[in-house]
Amino acid sequence: MTTATTRALRTTPPTRSGDATARDSPAAAMPSLPSLTGLRWMAALLVFGLHVNNFGYFSGTGGRLVYWGFGAGATGVSFFFVLSGFVLTWSARPRDRALAFWRRRIARIYPVHLVTLALALVMAYTLEHQSRPTAKQAMSNVLLLHSWWRPWWQTLNPVSWSLACEAFFYAAFPLLILLLRRLGARGSVALGAVSVAAVVVLAWADAHHWWTYALYSFPAARMPEFVLGAVTARLVLLGRWRGPGLEASLALAIIGYFLVPQVTPGYSATVCTIAGFTLLIPAAAVADVQGLPSLWRRRRLVRLGELSFAFYMIHLLVLRSATQLLGTKPHFGLMAGVAVTTTAFAVSLGLSWILYEVVERPARRLLLRRRRRPAAQPEAAQVAAEAPAAARD
Repeated sequence: MTTATTRALRTTPPTRSGDATARDSPAAAMPSLPSLTGLRWMAALLVFGLHVNNFGYFSGTGGRLVYWGFGAGATGVSFFFVLSGFVLTWSARPRDRALAFWRRRIARIYPVHLVTLALALVMAYTLEHQSRPTAKQAMSNVLLLHSWWRPWWQTLNPVSWSLACEAFFYAAFPLLILLLRRLGARGSVALGAVSVAAVVVLAWADAHHWWTYALYSFPAARMPEFVLGAVTARLVLLGRWRGPGLEASLALAIIGYFLVPQVTPGYSATVCTIAGFTLLIPAAAVADVQGLPSLWRRRRLVRLGELSFAFYMIHLLVLRSATQLLGTKPHFGLMAGVAVTTTAFAVSLGLSWILYEVVERPARRLLLRRRRRPAAQPEAAQVAAEAPAAARD
């Protein structure tokens, strides 16, 4: 990134005209944020550890250690939601059209989703003890609508419930970014405060069973997390972000993570981690923009972050297929549990590399290929900027 770009991010005034001037041309593409890519891998790793715990690979002390470290791993999905809002706002352009935005989002998530969905469908009809979806359930998965109906949210590839939430966020994003640009810095802060209040109220309502529908997987209930990510990105872009640095934000995120066992399981965990995640993501972005030290932008960690979406989508299918050999909740001793977990991790990582190189990247290039014409240049510049800057969102 250039010194001029860094200076612009520090001093851009909170006005619509300044925003349009700074970011209206292809040359104004935002700098990449490799630390967010590295952090994305850590979130995916938390989800993997959670599922290892749920599949009961360890017994005794090993099981207690895995639960202590990864029992709150579901909050990694909350991190994804906040990160998604930040990244999309960071890479947005004032003149971008909604249809062009949705096209890029489809190209980003659908190829891997459809491939892993097909694998899950094959597993459902070939492996023992796997539930077979109805035609309606399968179609709702294809269309990423299954999280709106609680009985269907775990059908086929269970982790895809979060993609249904993301699909809802993507549908709303063109309106959200328009609102943020009109609100300015103070209005964005107010919207962020409303979002935090919404998380607290929804968590309290869910914990006290105000209604029978659990909110954990309900897309509309997860929208405040996405909005918080968008708000913090907007404040960074306007040069008005005043959050703590990377080390302090990481400490707050870790403290919140280990507070999760103290609350009611489910949506309530979001209250524990939302502050830390909302501070950590912009802190990492600012560290990248200003060239400050960051553990998360190391080359290998960033490479793993690039594979994180494919890893997230494939790992639970690997763990499910392993039950055919290992049985349900085998509760191995420490050494055997480590060996099995390492093998499942290696297989998941290898398959994620194949998915990324054979499906995700080629399909995205194919779906985003356009006829050459002058009007396409701004969007082409945005696509080029979005790939690194989006932290593989």
